[in-house]
Amino acid sequence: MAILGIDLGTTTLSAVVLDEKTRAVIHSETHRGAGFLAANESWARLQDADALAALGIAVYERLSQTYPLSAVALTGQMHGVVPVDENGLAAGPLYTWQDGRGALIENGESVCDVLSRETGLSVASGYGLATHVYNLRHNLADPRTRALTTAAGYLGMRLTGRKRPLLHASDAASLGGYDVRAHRFLEAAVRLSGDALPESTDQAVWLGKTRDHVPVAVAIGDNQASFLGASDDWARSLLVNVGTGSQVSLCAEKCVLSDAFDTRPFIGGRYLLVSSPLCGGKSYALLERFLRSCAALAGCDESKSLYGAMNALAMAEPRDPLTVDTRFCGTRRDPALRASITNLGADNFDAAHLIRGVLTGMARELYDGYAAMRAALPLRSDLVLTASGNGAKRNPALQSILAQTFGLPLTLSPYDEEAARGAAIFALGLLEDGR
Repeated sequence: MAILGIDLGTTTLSAVVLDEKTRAVIHSETHRGAGFLAANESWARLQDADALAALGIAVYERLSQTYPLSAVALTGQMHGVVPVDENGLAAGPLYTWQDGRGALIENGESVCDVLSRETGLSVASGYGLATHVYNLRHNLADPRTRALTTAAGYLGMRLTGRKRPLLHASDAASLGGYDVRAHRFLEAAVRLSGDALPESTDQAVWLGKTRDHVPVAVAIGDNQASFLGASDDWARSLLVNVGTGSQVSLCAEKCVLSDAFDTRPFIGGRYLLVSSPLCGGKSYALLERFLRSCAALAGCDESKSLYGAMNALAMAEPRDPLTVDTRFCGTRRDPALRASITNLGADNFDAAHLIRGVLTGMARELYDGYAAMRAALPLRSDLVLTASGNGAKRNPALQSILAQTFGLPLTLSPYDEEAARGAAIFALGLLEDGR
């Protein structure tokens, strides 16, 4: 028997089939996502919730004909929100984590500011609670809305026919206004949402069954699923993920709260401490775009990717390195911060130094997040630095810089679809427990 894990991402849908006995991935595939819906406002980032669910259902129906499935496991993009009606059907689009309406300033403050003040918790732009409250205040919420869920949570409802959403704490917390100690939404958040926030559980449970009686596990957050799926020794893993974004994640046995990192519900009563630079891997993409624009000045083809050449140049360790602060988009707590370059002189003002400097700056942002976590936890000497995401796996120079910056040997995750695999392992735990 096998477990199907589905990761409903922002741009792609990934799926793996995991052998129940060996935990080996016996099949994997990735598909283009549903894309974004047209919007009049530049800050709106919407996707068709039903189109996304249809993609997931189609993958399930096709693969279930090939593999004898004992369970379906789900994960997907966090923070975004899908409003659903009394029948469990979408009452609007998926408002993704990139949607910016929560940060719009009106009368001197944003909805995020209001929510943070009312709940006592930081609620960032793109969090489903902020998006929904903005829509309520501007009469943009569909009157059919009875509850809120996430992208993966909605796919689970469509697979099982469930009418009311149920989210694992790892997914529910991403909406904002969630008490990670008590594993419930705060009363102020529930009130401000118009009593639309979903039921949540910190336990691994079955959401329901498909029409052909295959059990579907409650969806978990993609960060937590990626952590589970990137390493077979996840309890000792210090995971660095670099893709379009970047994250450093560390498992904690108890809840530790700090302004320097996020504390997210995990599994088995544990927590994930997470630091996520706002630019992350995008910093390298910004540099590549800049260098292509420079190439265009010389009459070169501006459409040709420069990542291969950049990676090769970055391998040489300079004697007089640039110091590059890669906070191009600021931080969640100070969006006004900007990137900078220092130690710039006549002898290091060239592409190789700039490339190496940006990669080092990206690693430094991640390390600073880890340093804050380390200061809040008992000292551990058994951590294994693991890297996932194409931004790290395809860049040997960044791998070397990460190992040097963290002062730990670096291991690359041997798996390509970590989130889908991690979701499958989560469901496997349910089967093994006999639940």
